[in-house]
Amino acid sequence: MNYFKTILIAVVYISISISVIHAQVHNKSWESITEKEEGPWFASKEAIAIAENVLLYQRDIGGWPKNIQMQKPLSEKENQELLAAKKSTKGCTTDNRATYQEMIFLSKMYRQVSDERYKNAFLKGLDYILEAQYDSGGWPQFYPLKKGYYTYITYNDDSMYNILRVLEEIKNKTDYFSIQPSEETVERVKVAFEKGIDCILKTQYKQNGVLTSWCAQHDENTLLPAKARAYELPSLSGKESAKIVLLLMSIENPSEEIITAVNSAVAWFEKVKITGLREDRFYNEKGKIIDKKMIPDPDAKPIWARFMELDDNTPFFCDRDGIKKATLAEIGAERRNGYAWYTNEPKEVLKKYPKWKKKYGIKPVETKTLKKKLKNEFNIVVTKDGSGDYTSIQEAINNTKSFPYQRVTIFVKNGIYYEKIKIPEWNTNISLIGESKENTIITYNDYFGKMNLGRNSTFYTYTLLVEANDFYATNLTIQNTSGEVGQAVALSVFSDRVVVENCNILGNQDTLYTSGDGNRHYFKNCYIEGTTDFIFGKATVLFENCTIHSKKNSYITAASTPKGAKYGFVFKNCKLTANEDVTKVYLGRPWRIYAKTVFINCEMGNHIKSDGWHNWSKPEAEKTAFYAEYKCFGEGFKPKERVSWSHQLKNRKAKKYTIENILGSKTVDIDYKWYANFK
Repeated sequence: MNYFKTILIAVVYISISISVIHAQVHNKSWESITEKEEGPWFASKEAIAIAENVLLYQRDIGGWPKNIQMQKPLSEKENQELLAAKKSTKGCTTDNRATYQEMIFLSKMYRQVSDERYKNAFLKGLDYILEAQYDSGGWPQFYPLKKGYYTYITYNDDSMYNILRVLEEIKNKTDYFSIQPSEETVERVKVAFEKGIDCILKTQYKQNGVLTSWCAQHDENTLLPAKARAYELPSLSGKESAKIVLLLMSIENPSEEIITAVNSAVAWFEKVKITGLREDRFYNEKGKIIDKKMIPDPDAKPIWARFMELDDNTPFFCDRDGIKKATLAEIGAERRNGYAWYTNEPKEVLKKYPKWKKKYGIKPVETKTLKKKLKNEFNIVVTKDGSGDYTSIQEAINNTKSFPYQRVTIFVKNGIYYEKIKIPEWNTNISLIGESKENTIITYNDYFGKMNLGRNSTFYTYTLLVEANDFYATNLTIQNTSGEVGQAVALSVFSDRVVVENCNILGNQDTLYTSGDGNRHYFKNCYIEGTTDFIFGKATVLFENCTIHSKKNSYITAASTPKGAKYGFVFKNCKLTANEDVTKVYLGRPWRIYAKTVFINCEMGNHIKSDGWHNWSKPEAEKTAFYAEYKCFGEGFKPKERVSWSHQLKNRKAKKYTIENILGSKTVDIDYKWYANFK
């Protein structure tokens, strides 16, 4: 009797336990279920039922969609829909812990229940991760690639960190996962992990030559900080950087590069931590956050801003309009309350750092930079790795002689230089020479709305600004990467006697600004691209043997030539190209009514509109502007269909368009052929 009573009590107890567990699991998030401690529950009927959902949601490619509560029961209709979607790759991602969580769950299941389907699904997920990796070592947010910011290397919400933790456990052959891949796959994992770490080291941001932290997203090609959603601007991240550093600290016998990266990041965390401030949250009766306020509190524990300026670490906050604000209180309630703007995650880094440092006998990185004594002040070398005279182009310019009698050559070795560069009026006679135009890249991402300096904000958006006379540049890519967000200048030239040769000048609207009364500029063998008015200004400019590429149906030039100037923009032997979907491009329109623009011996693609020129709704400009062509060719050259107020030059007049006439000096103290003196 006692025996049966014992059994009955046990059965009742188990039933009650299962019921309680079911209630607990049903009310929990999928993330919390995957984080449950391994044990008998993963052999329960409830767990097995959830596992069926996990298998069903996995696509044939191996990945899973995000934000799915896998524990929720499925209807027969939902089952059929998921089976039909198996071959689809839409939505497969590693964002928001997707794929990572499902693999964790399947591993815990397989340790309790030897169902080969769990193992196969886990390994398929691993193959998906390996397949999705870029050659640069990073991972996109979605794979197959989804257009937009989703292609960027994604540290946001610890996406890449989670991937690398999976790979680390597998390559180290720990027992963290119950499923062990083949030796061949383990070797692939080792390679992928090393590439991932290398990517992390290469994307650590240098601020004035000093390593700091990481952005939430980095461009998959340039590796530079990149913009995601409107309120997620390029910035240094106090949140995502923490897990990256913890990952680097987990690597046994770290290399010198890893040690330097960790030391530098820790120094940065210490530098930018916020003290004396706490975040208070206010909830409604349903437990939803309805407000957040930052309250001064001398006893508050350190916190870090999620977004900080790339050049000076200043915290900032954004609403969906993408405009930076100085405080959390300045943005609307929806974004203020629905996003994590502060974090305390770096505290774990600072807690573990002393033990890590002691383990490897590591000395903190020396953050002070010693001024180098130049070997030759007229031949300066800039390198990213510190082997030259400077690591920053701006730093090199700042330390050159003012108004030198001798030409100063600044040689810039291959690398991506995320800098907003200004060559002041007193730094004359500078030659900025890149190692190669493909791999020596000067880039920045300011734009009109971001500058927010009033109606003239365009002129502050430059990546490179030249105010000094007698400037020469070659073998460089100069770009503004802000995208199609309005006016955003890559290169601004406000000086006289400037030569730019064999360079890429990249942007969208207002890519190249060439200005100044009487200033003369010479662009030779360059590639210049943009969308609207991407070559504009009032300087006299000769473009020779250049490729002029339109990325959008719009206008190539917007000259503002001063009244009385003999020449404005002159294009000789150039090639006009466009994106495949571009079919309606004007050669130019007058920013000011005396605009002058001439195309000579240029090949024009079929994207050029037959009427050629536009008056910008300024009828008076049809009498004052001078727009002309001479012996051009290609599908876009249709002289008989051009607007009546444009010109086709006669031979006699075309002969006047020589380099000597266009650019030649009229003063006795300057060489007449100044444009040939810089090499």
